[in-house]
Amino acid sequence: MSEYVAPLRDMQFVLRELAGLDAVGGLPGYEEVNEELASAILEEAGKFASGVLSPLNVVGDREGARWNDSAVQTAAGWREAYRQFAEGGWNALSCRTEFGGQGLPRVVSALVEEMWNGANVAFALCPMLTRGAIEALELCGTDEQKNLYLPRLISGEWTGTMNLTEPQAGSDLSAVRARAVPQGDGSYRVHGQKIFITYGEHDLTANIVHLVLARTPDAPEGVKGISLFVVPKFLSDSDGKARGRNDVRCVSIEHKLGIHGSPTAVLAFGDNEGAKGWLVGEENRGLEYMFIMMNAARYSVGIEGVGLCERAYQRARDYAHDRKQGVELGGASRDKVAIVRHPDVRRMLLQMKSRTEALRAVACVVAAAMDVAAAHPDEAIRHENQSFVDLMIPVVKGWSTESSVLVTSLGVQVHGGMGFIEEAGAAQHWRDSRITPIYEGTTGIQAIDLMARKIARDGGAAAQRVLRDMGAIQEQLLLAADPELAAVAARLSAGIVALRRCVAYVVEHYRSDAKSVAAGAVPLLELFGIVAGGWQLARAALAARKGLLQGSGDPGFLRAKLLTARFYADHVLAQAPGLAETVVNGAAAVLAYTDDQF
Repeated sequence: MSEYVAPLRDMQFVLRELAGLDAVGGLPGYEEVNEELASAILEEAGKFASGVLSPLNVVGDREGARWNDSAVQTAAGWREAYRQFAEGGWNALSCRTEFGGQGLPRVVSALVEEMWNGANVAFALCPMLTRGAIEALELCGTDEQKNLYLPRLISGEWTGTMNLTEPQAGSDLSAVRARAVPQGDGSYRVHGQKIFITYGEHDLTANIVHLVLARTPDAPEGVKGISLFVVPKFLSDSDGKARGRNDVRCVSIEHKLGIHGSPTAVLAFGDNEGAKGWLVGEENRGLEYMFIMMNAARYSVGIEGVGLCERAYQRARDYAHDRKQGVELGGASRDKVAIVRHPDVRRMLLQMKSRTEALRAVACVVAAAMDVAAAHPDEAIRHENQSFVDLMIPVVKGWSTESSVLVTSLGVQVHGGMGFIEEAGAAQHWRDSRITPIYEGTTGIQAIDLMARKIARDGGAAAQRVLRDMGAIQEQLLLAADPELAAVAARLSAGIVALRRCVAYVVEHYRSDAKSVAAGAVPLLELFGIVAGGWQLARAALAARKGLLQGSGDPGFLRAKLLTARFYADHVLAQAPGLAETVVNGAAAVLAYTDDQF
């Protein structure tokens, strides 16, 4: 069974040509970041991903995490892998230097994160949730909380979790019932049950830092009465030395379709005297703070989707080259050929490849905008980039994860009957991918966020800026006077028209008829993702053409970039006008059905 191999050449191309690494390296705090440093980091991460994490992927899938009397044991080899991960400093890449981080830009750490997910997504979930806890405490924690928790979370000595969901409170967090009672000494006693807690219990580290949503006495009803608390598994002094077990226990772990190596815990807080916790920030602002973690997690789940796509593509591509079956259509020879020679297999592989490269490009451009929004000295530029990030996070999360389900399913299909056999490995990628459009906010929730908060709320201003940038690339394609690029330009132009039509429709109708507009929210998100992907692959094609004309770079790699953009334009971007019809005219039948007609 083949192991994951980091797609270093494409990652380096994206950093250099699309994400603008040179510009990021010119920002305050990132002056030492350049292509040489980024490439060295990616190469080392690639070695760790393929040599350490990838071989454990199937082990985690087959063994899974095991629960016994409130304790959880991870699969064989995982503790040692985590030790190497933490000692290598991989948990600290983009964290602040004052607490032990390396202070690297997000655009570099995002590609490293993709490698972890491509190699072993169940393992990668642990540091992903820890990073979310780090971000929340950095922005909202007290100095005491930062000094106690951040160095240990950043080093990987401790891990972090996010505790939102309860049996009656899934997507609707207004139904949270967990309660936190003040003790008069600055601490609280937390009582309640949380479910679906990723890495809520494990044996990888000595302590687990839970960030928990709960209500204080007399808190307002609904989401405005939720507060955020830090509740460690083990209590400790200010130096981090353990002072005894907190009143938190793992009741069970879930039996899941995929990501078997990742323990998904049911946690009971306060079965006895109450779990001791401390308020993060101000009372009743917990959901606001938790969304700091949530937005970070949503972006990271989008990166999960990219990694899963890449791994599924690699496995399918290798199988298609190795598996011989049938003769070549239209060929004179009767010799058996590798199935990669068959047109439909080529189509499926190119669907997988082009979508994966589009997803990676979009995610990295968004990560670079995060860096600019955080570090640029000009406030107006920071604001514009943050608006772009806010607009695109639901697209990265929703479109990348839905694409991962499609791409991993195609990976099974390329394998034929063997794809349905677990030993082939393709099925695991699909099973692992299936949760990604669900957790950290379903695709439907991402789509409503995009439609209501990111488009309708600002009158479509941020979306219109993106559309103008897309239009500028379409014009550059035409100016190149190249038949291949002209064909891409025509599809991109149609996609821009379709997306602009839908943005105008949302802005005009959302306030007066939100229900009808919301019926087309997911098709709108898909449309936005498809057109954004076409935009970035068009930029890649322009850069590749320039390289070919200048004689720089590998000609085969650069020509493949042109062909990938053309395939994507003809097979994926071509769907844009139809999606726009669904967005604008598809609500009637959705809303006309009565409940008893389902």
